[in-house]
Amino acid sequence: MKKITTNSYEIRFSNDGYDYLNSLLSKKSYSKLFVIVDENTDKYCLEYFKSKTSLKPNVLKIKSGEKYKNLETCKEVWNNLTEMDADRMTLIINLGGGVITDMGGFIASTFKRGLDFINIPTTLLSMVDASIGSKTGINLNLLKNQIGLFSDPQLVIIDTNYLKTLNKREIKSGYAEIIKHCIISNSFFDDLIDRSSIHYNEDIIYNSIQLKNKIVSMDKLENNIRKNLNFGHTIGHAIESFYLNKEDKLLHGEAISIGMICESFISYKKTNFSLEIANKIKTHLNSIYPKINFNKNDLKEILSLMKYDKKNYLNNIRFSLLKEVGKVEIDVEIDEKLIMDSFDFYSN
Repeated sequence: MKKITTNSYEIRFSNDGYDYLNSLLSKKSYSKLFVIVDENTDKYCLEYFKSKTSLKPNVLKIKSGEKYKNLETCKEVWNNLTEMDADRMTLIINLGGGVITDMGGFIASTFKRGLDFINIPTTLLSMVDASIGSKTGINLNLLKNQIGLFSDPQLVIIDTNYLKTLNKREIKSGYAEIIKHCIISNSFFDDLIDRSSIHYNEDIIYNSIQLKNKIVSMDKLENNIRKNLNFGHTIGHAIESFYLNKEDKLLHGEAISIGMICESFISYKKTNFSLEIANKIKTHLNSIYPKINFNKNDLKEILSLMKYDKKNYLNNIRFSLLKEVGKVEIDVEIDEKLIMDSFDFYSN
C-alpha cells in the first residue's frame, strides 16, 4: 500500500514503515528510546517489533484496558521516565491499541513540555481510528477522553501482521469504526451493509485510514467537518463509559455499534434519513455484535453521562446525524425523549 501523507507526519505501511523509522532514527539524535506496551503487546508484539527494527528500547509496561487510561497510569509512566533519566531528546514509541496510542501520545506530549512519539497500532481499531488524527487523551473518572490535547506523532506505522495476535472480539470492535467510515463516506457501504458478518481487507483498511486523514487534514481541531467522525459516538461513548467499571465491559466498537443504530433512528426522525437504510444498518450490526438489554435505570445513567460529551454546548446534547449515506449534518440538538425512543428502535 502507498504511504499516506498528512499535514505534518507520514503514515507508512509494513516494511516501508520500519525502513522509514530506521531512517528517521539515523537523522535525529535521540538520547533515549522508550516503547510503551501493555501485557498483551509485551507478550505478542514486542519481539516482532524488535525483529523488524533491530532496536533495543527501554520497555515501559502498563495495564491493558480502558479503565487504566487515566491520570494514575500517566503518573506511573512519568515517574518511570524521570527515574530513567528521560530528557527532551527522548523518543517514545506507542506499541498497542487505542488505549496505548491515546495515552502514550498524551504522556509524551506533556512530559517536559513535549517529547517526540511514534504510533504503531496493533489492533484493527487503532489502525483505522485511534492512532490517526493527532488526538491524545485520557479518561476522567467514567468520562471518555475528558483530558487531552491535539499532538502530532512523528510517524504512524500500519502493519497488519499484528492483527494475527487478536481474538475475534477485538477484530469486531475495530470493524465498527470501519463500517462507520463506510456509512459517512458512502465508500464500500454497498459491499458491506447486506452481509451478516464482518468483512475487511487491506483495501478497506487503507480506505478507512485515508478517509479519516482527509477529514482531519481539513479540520484538525474539530470545528466543523471532523465532527462527521462522531456519528454513533455521542450515545456510544456514554454506553462505553457506563460499562467501564462493570464486570461485563463493552469494548469500544461494541458500544459504538449500538450508538450507530440509535443515531441512525434519530437521523430518520430529525434529518429525514431513510428508515429503510437505518434498518439495514441495524440488521447488519446486530448480526455481528451481542444484543444488550438496557433497563430504565441504565438508560437514565447513560443519558446523564451523555451530558458530559465534549461536543455539547450550553448543556445541549449535540449529535452528528446522517442526512443520507455519505452526507452528515453536525451539531444537531436532540431532546431526551427521542434519545430514549432510539433505544426502543435498537431493542426491537
